[in-house]
Amino acid sequence: MTEIAMQLEGVACGYGARTVLANVDLSIPRGKLFCLLGPNGVGKTTLFKTMLRLLPLQRGVIRIGGEDVARWSDARFAKTVAYVPQAHTPPFPFSVIDVVSIGRAAHLGPFAAPGASDLAVARQALETLAIGHLAERPYTEISGGERQLALIARALAQQPEILVMDEPTASLDFGHQIRVLDHVCELTRRSKLTVVMTSHDPNQALRHAQSVATLGRNGAVFVGCPSAAITENYLFDTYGVRTQRVAVPGSRGVIVPAQQD
Repeated sequence: MTEIAMQLEGVACGYGARTVLANVDLSIPRGKLFCLLGPNGVGKTTLFKTMLRLLPLQRGVIRIGGEDVARWSDARFAKTVAYVPQAHTPPFPFSVIDVVSIGRAAHLGPFAAPGASDLAVARQALETLAIGHLAERPYTEISGGERQLALIARALAQQPEILVMDEPTASLDFGHQIRVLDHVCELTRRSKLTVVMTSHDPNQALRHAQSVATLGRNGAVFVGCPSAAITENYLFDTYGVRTQRVAVPGSRGVIVPAQQD
């Protein structure tokens, strides 16, 4: 039986008195990549912010490990859930290791600076993503894909159980998109880290996710494996385009279905 990392039960979310999504039930499996898929404007970001406790719940319960996180302190939540924003460039040329070591803040006391052990954790996070050679480089001078990997390393330095990513490849070119998400998938395989990411690109969910929640324009939420959730009808109703599912030749001539369980 699959263990559940995070569970949403009857969740309603929105802004003030305005409800954007209601009656959302999700079970996010532990050690897998779970994708919230949908176009802009369907409530993906609102639900995402609510899961991160950046917006208050309107109704319902969010559980991690079976516990209601509403009863958790901010410090406990920060040690359990790490957040990776979309790539950005800060105004100051901090070194990559300095940026990554910020992830240790959840484990430090007020006004404390990262010590030798914290820097060791940060360096290990960089090595995990095969970018240890960038440690002393200015963060502002590395590529967009490398910056996104550094942000993921910062989150890993937090040593969380759940990694939450907001459209992590939105600003990257095609090659960097594939490489960043391949690294993320390897993390779930190797360390059993649970990853929750948002995306508006069905191809990313089909290629990388083990479970998907599709958000439609009518507020409907469907949860399942990619091949069951991302149907031709969903793509037409949501994105307004006709598509066809096909099989394509993979490596060494092996035929790979376009959608796999």
